[in-house]
Amino acid sequence: MEIDEHHQHKDVYTHTLTVLRQAIALEDPPPDGGPDEVLRWAALLHDIGKPRTRRHAPGGGVSFHHHEVVGRDMTRRRLAALRFPKDVADAITLLVFLHLRFHGYGRGEWTDAAVRRYIHDAGPQLSRLHKLVRSDCTTRNRRKAETLAATYDALEERIARLSEQEEIAAIRPELSGDDIMALLGLTPGRLVGQARAHMLDFRFEAGLVGREAAEAELFRWARANNVPIPGEIPGEIPGEHLDSGLPADSTVRSRISPGGG
Repeated sequence: MEIDEHHQHKDVYTHTLTVLRQAIALEDPPPDGGPDEVLRWAALLHDIGKPRTRRHAPGGGVSFHHHEVVGRDMTRRRLAALRFPKDVADAITLLVFLHLRFHGYGRGEWTDAAVRRYIHDAGPQLSRLHKLVRSDCTTRNRRKAETLAATYDALEERIARLSEQEEIAAIRPELSGDDIMALLGLTPGRLVGQARAHMLDFRFEAGLVGREAAEAELFRWARANNVPIPGEIPGEIPGEHLDSGLPADSTVRSRISPGGG
């Protein structure tokens, strides 16, 4: 950890110890609770990426852009070197990566889809993420601290309300990886992962839409990303056969068959 020699940002080491103390204070008390190893390590390592991402702006400011991404990777390597159990290391690494996302919430600008993704991405670590985010507020400005706390209160209320409607942590795309491969004629690989990630985003945005609409969205994504669709001629406008007076399959056959018109 490093200290900003220009005193333009809080001492990361001192801030980290404060976050750790505040996280410990938020742990559930015995007999059901007690020392939370995952939360404590996440608090200790949450800003580990700051020294490597520190940049001085021409106007004198200091930034730490993407320190949560760099911190995630550093945390994963360090915990592996320390031979942490994989499930424990994965939980700590996830919390380090997600600890900053709340700051994009603003004054509640997130859509319900964005809140659903926050819940889904945190998964079983959501309760710990709540505590880590609250612990990360170390400002001495009382009004700012109260505003941040109230904003997170509002986010937690939205999370509770949406969680009552469906089991968000278990949300999956309506099309599985096998479905995607079958519909697009793909083999396991990067494109399948990208398509599945898009379909998960679509699930968050649109909710449950049914198989037909999900397939239509997959094909729309494929066309937008130049992924060939079996049986469809590149550049052909879907539904173009409707103006031809021919059945859909005859239009395609006539363009693909060697003797087709």
